[in-house]
Amino acid sequence: MNDNKKPAGFSEEKATIEVCSAKKKFRENEVLKNVDLKCNKGEICGIIGRNGSGKTVLFKAICGFLNLEEGCIRVNGKEMGKEIDMLDYAGIIIEEPAFLRNQSGLKNLDFLYMIRNRRDKKQLCDVMKRVGLDPLSRKRVGNYSMGMRQRLAIAQAIMENQEILILDEPMNGLDNEGVADIRCLLQDLKKEGKTILIASHNKEDIEVLCDIVYEMDGGELKKIR
Repeated sequence: MNDNKKPAGFSEEKATIEVCSAKKKFRENEVLKNVDLKCNKGEICGIIGRNGSGKTVLFKAICGFLNLEEGCIRVNGKEMGKEIDMLDYAGIIIEEPAFLRNQSGLKNLDFLYMIRNRRDKKQLCDVMKRVGLDPLSRKRVGNYSMGMRQRLAIAQAIMENQEILILDEPMNGLDNEGVADIRCLLQDLKKEGKTILIASHNKEDIEVLCDIVYEMDGGELKKIR
């Protein structure tokens, strides 16, 4: 008997993130309907769709924040909910982080970094510069613009140099300059071999950045490129 038999539907080709026949309901509302998705190392995989189409629910399921009614999700070959419960080795933006509003951006990152018993101020300063924020600024996060908070959220997602990035609406609140900066950052991270999964309602972001493109509508996902 082979105890390592793969769940039905999974391909032999190993993907970093693989979703197979995912279904999720909230009461009688089916928000994920037989969703299939693959995202490979060194690729940017994008999902375009309107607000409420199911993108965020899918991302939460991939991260282990929600359980599926049916189907399977594997990350780096391990099945969510069976071999791993939560995806704690990815940089994630799904909802705006609960930053300490009375502290600076650098203080916020330092506090979050210390939770994992890490201390490297230079690394955090470099990450802030990479997203276009001044690490020496004493400006409180409570006084940040929406775009600055989004840049800080992206800094938090990448500060541990995670190999997987799962970013829901990463351009949210950014002005044109900010969008251009973060597009360049994501393209650089792709060149570094990161696996990046992003969702957006902005078709231009998806078209410019992504190697693989899916469209989500009413809980159904189809590959369009």
